[in-house]
Amino acid sequence: MKVDSYKLFTKIVFLLLPLSIVCQSAGESTYQFLNIPISPRQLALGGKTITIYDNDVSMALYNPSTINPEMDNNFSFNYFNYFSDISYGNISYAYRLNNRGHTLHFGLKYINYGDFSGYDELGNYTGEFTGNEGCFSTSYALKLRSIPIYLGTSVKIISSRLEQYNSYALATDIGAFYYDNSNDLNISLVFRNIGYQIKPYNEVRESFPIEINLGISQRLQNAPINWHLTFENLQKWPIGFSNPSRITTDLDGNITEEKIGVFNELLRHVIVGVELFPKSFFNMQLGYSFRRGEELRILEQRNFSGLSFGFGMRFNKIKLNYSHSRFSSAQNINYIGLQMNLN
Repeated sequence: MKVDSYKLFTKIVFLLLPLSIVCQSAGESTYQFLNIPISPRQLALGGKTITIYDNDVSMALYNPSTINPEMDNNFSFNYFNYFSDISYGNISYAYRLNNRGHTLHFGLKYINYGDFSGYDELGNYTGEFTGNEGCFSTSYALKLRSIPIYLGTSVKIISSRLEQYNSYALATDIGAFYYDNSNDLNISLVFRNIGYQIKPYNEVRESFPIEINLGISQRLQNAPINWHLTFENLQKWPIGFSNPSRITTDLDGNITEEKIGVFNELLRHVIVGVELFPKSFFNMQLGYSFRRGEELRILEQRNFSGLSFGFGMRFNKIKLNYSHSRFSSAQNINYIGLQMNLN
């Protein structure tokens, strides 16, 4: 029995879309680990790049519409120490079902928050505890007939354990990818983390870290350079918060909070990145997140918050990726990743 893949994809999308329509940003929802950058290459380009369309099997964890036959039988592993003793990692694998290019993608994310010492309200020691979260995803993408548009979706099973509290959820990502061959231009739109909390932590269901991201990238005509422009968190305006450290007090004791202008609000949605020699055995990336740079900026001190860079090296069928990202003068991140072609 033949199944129309486009109709099947449409039914899945409309089945999962109503699960949640509330859009949130960081600090206002649960399962925030779902929006952590998924690979050194992505982080080096600013953190949320969604317009890479090649054999990088990790990219489908953030944008399922980038799944393609080049990812067939590729396996990746990425890992970094986040802040303090928090550790984060993910693995990805893609398998091409047939010669028509139909490819399935499988992914697993995991974060461990380290060990904590517990105390009751009287200050009595109650023992050690930990917290961890994970997400398993299955993804699929297809090309629309006669036009260069690819649609992809991911179904994600989420598990979370924080001390004695447990939670389980189901979510989906939905992406669309357009490729203009004549201008070597990529445009992508992704709706992330539309979901439903099957089992809440304590009988109260919480919002999901939904994101709507738009990306544009292009390869320069006469140079081996790709530029990437990403607009993040389009579901929310304004996105900026006044920084308490920037409150000023005049001689009369009047307190003035930081004012965030329209242009500053707009910039906080922007991430820029550049990749040199993207098809070579050695490539380099440089990116900047305006939102991270502004929120972690220290007055009268240059700490390059928001800046990230990295490189990738390919040895036969193995590729090593590395990135370094500036968060603050107190903490930066080094991210490493490995991809193997198992064919």
